[in-house]
Amino acid sequence: MRLTRRTLLAGGAAAIAGARAWANTTLSLGAVTVDTLSDGNLVMPFEFQFGDLPENEVREILSRHGIEGDEMTPPCNVTLMRDGTNTVLFDVGAGPGFMPSAGKLWEALDILGVSPEDVTHVVFTHAHPDHLWGVLDDFDDPVFMNARYAIGRAERDYWFDPATPDAIGEERLAFAAGALRYLGAIEDALEVVEDGQEILPGIAARMTPGHTPGHMAYEIRGGGEAVMVLGDSILNQHVAFERPDWPSGSDQDPEMAAATRRRLLDQLATDQMAFIGFHLPFPGIGRAEKRDGAYRFVPA
Repeated sequence: MRLTRRTLLAGGAAAIAGARAWANTTLSLGAVTVDTLSDGNLVMPFEFQFGDLPENEVREILSRHGIEGDEMTPPCNVTLMRDGTNTVLFDVGAGPGFMPSAGKLWEALDILGVSPEDVTHVVFTHAHPDHLWGVLDDFDDPVFMNARYAIGRAERDYWFDPATPDAIGEERLAFAAGALRYLGAIEDALEVVEDGQEILPGIAARMTPGHTPGHMAYEIRGGGEAVMVLGDSILNQHVAFERPDWPSGSDQDPEMAAATRRRLLDQLATDQMAFIGFHLPFPGIGRAEKRDGAYRFVPA
């Protein structure tokens, strides 16, 4: 697997917004090219992820990773795969309507030389705002006008279920309304995929439920090598690795998510498979290493 990194200075709107420096990192899997692109970052309170956990222990873990304070700013890493025939985005970021620090993917694609018209497929890990809302522009038109869309069957069914808004909880009610709006706008081009299905040559769906009921990861293979696009099945590089058994408040089913996380980390560490995490430190690429009964994130 060959990895290169190049940093590009954004122009146009990004320069006006503060001359943001964009970086993209490229993995080469034989003839398959995988890029990670920054959609910016989220800003969320400590309590959202860690409020029900022993604070002193969480703070000690975070401190060892250089993280202090009550505000978390996880990065958002979008994966782009190109094989010469297909140009595939895994998730599309937050778009312009979620929070000011996110929604930068369109600029990053432009700097990379990829236009929205070039994208042939968009594959969703799940339908939370920071992964889905970038599918529409400011005028509610689809950004990727030539793309086909794919999402796990259980994930699609959950968000289209009329009972979901009543069951999801007030703090996530906007998520449910947004999922209906954004998925509904592309419904005619939206296909459902099953666990284990090869959705395109070299791309297989892997069910990883808990963060959402139908969350999917995707395994990309090329040239005898592989990388797994994790989405939010592993949410961060610190607590999720050191205490994967701890439930997270940002998971919709914390206990199921913890079971998925433990199983996935064991598989990734045992197989030494590279992965891309949506909220891992940019560019989000690394491997898992077993250590003292837990795990460690090893950046690429």
